[in-house]
Amino acid sequence: MVRAGFRMLVDSQPDMVVVGEAGDGGEALAQLAVTGTDVVLMDVRMPRMDGVEATRRLLAAPDAPRVIVLTTFDLDEYAFAAIRAGASAFLLKDATPPELLGAIRSVQAGDAVVAPSTTRRLLDHFATLPEAGDAAGPGAADHERLADLTEREVEVLGLIARGLSNQEIAAHLVVAETTVKTHVGRLLAKTASRDRVQLVVLAYETGLVTP
Repeated sequence: MVRAGFRMLVDSQPDMVVVGEAGDGGEALAQLAVTGTDVVLMDVRMPRMDGVEATRRLLAAPDAPRVIVLTTFDLDEYAFAAIRAGASAFLLKDATPPELLGAIRSVQAGDAVVAPSTTRRLLDHFATLPEAGDAAGPGAADHERLADLTEREVEVLGLIARGLSNQEIAAHLVVAETTVKTHVGRLLAKTASRDRVQLVVLAYETGLVTP
């Protein structure tokens, strides 16, 4: 019933079409091996093969589609694991139709989709976020994975990890939003991150968000 609802919603859009659906991760991988797609809506809790393992295997292949993780449970550890495996978005199943459709379009375009509020809730479950003005944890800026970043880029990365939008970061740093977008673009390139979600994970793993 849930999949039928998603199918009807997506197929109702002039710029979208559902090319397949599956009941578990293994079936999904089998279909995706022979069916091209841009975006996968991946449940995290499924029989036989869950969405975390399916996401990991799917994104190990070249030219893999982008993955939106769907979960019924807010702050789901499985969802965080799927994001660490390379998923581009985290979305609750009670998201409104405009939110879901907007997420699909954003992911397909390569943009960030995890809303700042969702980022905060997700990371709050796994880490104690630093206070504003103290985004980086002790020694985080010296982490080898951040070695190529400038001081300002590290600062922007820390603010992204706290769930701030580009507009909020611009206000916090008293700079233009276009400047923030430039920093974000450089962060993605320098860290080889697929998208903003991966930047959040990087910041968490390197200590900008301290466990």
